[in-house]
Amino acid sequence: MKKTEVYSWRVAFELKQALEETAKAEKVSLAQLLERIVLDWLAHRPQLDEKEGSKEKDIQRQLHQSATQAFGKIHGGDPNRSQQVSQRVKSKLRESFESQRAH
Repeated sequence: MKKTEVYSWRVAFELKQALEETAKAEKVSLAQLLERIVLDWLAHRPQLDEKEGSKEKDIQRQLHQSATQAFGKIHGGDPNRSQQVSQRVKSKLRESFESQRAH
């Protein structure tokens, strides 16, 4: 397989260390080890057959349809809430601070 693409990702220090140790123990490069791991995962991952894939799409479509019926229907009863959020948060913090000082 001709390699023309580059892919990089960040991993935890411990994972990188474990990968490097494994590659060294198996006398292969880190790139070879990673390629083997990825190819193995791709070969063994669960595959959705066409029926299951179609069924999943139907379920997703139904969920989206149900969700869209609720769009715009939730209201908090206070049309000015979004404009007053900063003031309300400060007030709640002040109340909390004052009640803590009283104890």
